Amino acid sequence: MDETPRGEPAAEQAPPDPAAPSRLLDELGRLVRAVRHLFGAQWRLFLAELSLARGAVPLLLALGLVATIVGVGLGLTVLALIGVALARWFDSWLWALAVLAVVQAVMLAGAIVLFRRALHWLTLPATRGEFGAMMRSAAAKAREADAAKTDPARTPPP
Repeated sequence: MDETPRGEPAAEQAPPDPAAPSRLLDELGRLVRAVRHLFGAQWRLFLAELSLARGAVPLLLALGLVATIVGVGLGLTVLALIGVALARWFDSWLWALAVLAVVQAVMLAGAIVLFRRALHWLTLPATRGEFGAMMRSAAAKAREADAAKTDPARTPPP
């Protein structure tokens, strides 16, 4: 009795269906089209968002400029109101303007001191030490990689 490895007789085995590979190819084609459709929709959405963002950049720049102008105008208006109030209090425009000049000079000096302090924070020894350690580590890795290229028997540590 001639049997297949499964234990079924060889005479009862059905011949391979010639439509099976084409069904598989059809399914694969449909899958590819569905993936293209999905990623095409995502790509179109990305392009639409990118065009919106590109159109928003000039608007943001213009609004930033407007905000700066309005802020300067507000600052000048507040200074003028303070000047008028000081002029009424001192009964002299000269004294009012002198006090305003001193207030502005003190604020400018404070801003300069804070700016210099912030620059000093950038050069603290801990920061310089961390930067130096990072550079030494990068140089050591580069030397090890270079040595591994020239000597294949040597492998860099993990």
